[in-house]
Amino acid sequence: MKRTAVAGLALALAATAVFATAPAQAQRAPAAAKMPPVTIYHLEGRRSERIVWLMEELGLPYTLEFKPADMAGTAASLRAINPAMPVFPTVKYGDQVFVESGAIIDTIISRHAPGKLEPALNSPDYPYHRMWMHYAEGSLASRVIADYRVWQIQPPTARAALVDSEQVVQFAEDYLGKHPWFGGSQFSAADIMMVFPLNFAMQLNVVDKNQFPKINAWKAKIEARPGYQRMIAKARPKGMIGNLNPLPKHAPPGPRPAPAAAAPKR
Repeated sequence: MKRTAVAGLALALAATAVFATAPAQAQRAPAAAKMPPVTIYHLEGRRSERIVWLMEELGLPYTLEFKPADMAGTAASLRAINPAMPVFPTVKYGDQVFVESGAIIDTIISRHAPGKLEPALNSPDYPYHRMWMHYAEGSLASRVIADYRVWQIQPPTARAALVDSEQVVQFAEDYLGKHPWFGGSQFSAADIMMVFPLNFAMQLNVVDKNQFPKINAWKAKIEARPGYQRMIAKARPKGMIGNLNPLPKHAPPGPRPAPAAAAPKR
C-alpha cells in the first residue's frame, strides 16, 4: 500500500473516532469558570431570596448587602449602587450590576455551576425545567400580583371566565400531581423560581391554599432543604418586614362562568 493511501486511511480512522466520541463529549458539562465577587442587594421576603438560596444550594461565595429589619436603610444602600432601577434583587457581579432573578440564576449556573440544578439538555425533564423557570414570573407572578392589586379595589364575586390566579396556580398543582419537582424528577432552579409567586398567592389569600395539596406537600419538601433553611437564617435574621395585608376574602372557587356567546353574524 502506498504511503499516501496509508496516511489517508489513518486520517479517516481518526475522523471516525472523533465523530464516534463526539456525542458522549457533548454530554459533558463545560468546566466552571472562575466566579468574580458577587454581592446580592437584598430585602427580606423579596425575590432576592432566590439568589441567596441559589448560592447556598451551590455552595458558592457571596456577600449579602442589607440592613436587617431596616427597609429605609436597605433601600438607601440599593439606590447607591443602582439608582436607575432600585429593585431586589440587584446583584453586583464583578464590575457589572444587573437585575432580574431568572437572568441572574441562569448566568450563575451557566458560567459557574454547569450541570447543577438543571436537567441535562437532552433530558425529557429539560423542557419542563425551562418552562417553569419562565412561568414563575411570566404567567404566575404577573397574574397573582395583578389580581391582588385589583381585588383590593374591587373584591370579586366570581372567578374570571378566562385565566386568573386560581387557574395559574391550578396548572402548577396539576403538574405536581405527575412530577415530584418543577424541574421534573429532581429539584432544580425552577423550584427556586416558583416559591415566591406561590407563597404570594397563598399567603395573601389570592387563592385558597387549602385547595392545593400537591403544592403544599412540595412546599414542605422545599422548606426542609438545608439550603433553604440556611437562606432563611441569613436572609431573614429578624423575620419578615414590610408584610403586605392578605385579602379579606379570595374569590370563590369554580365553576367558572361560561364565556359570553359571540353575537350572531348578519
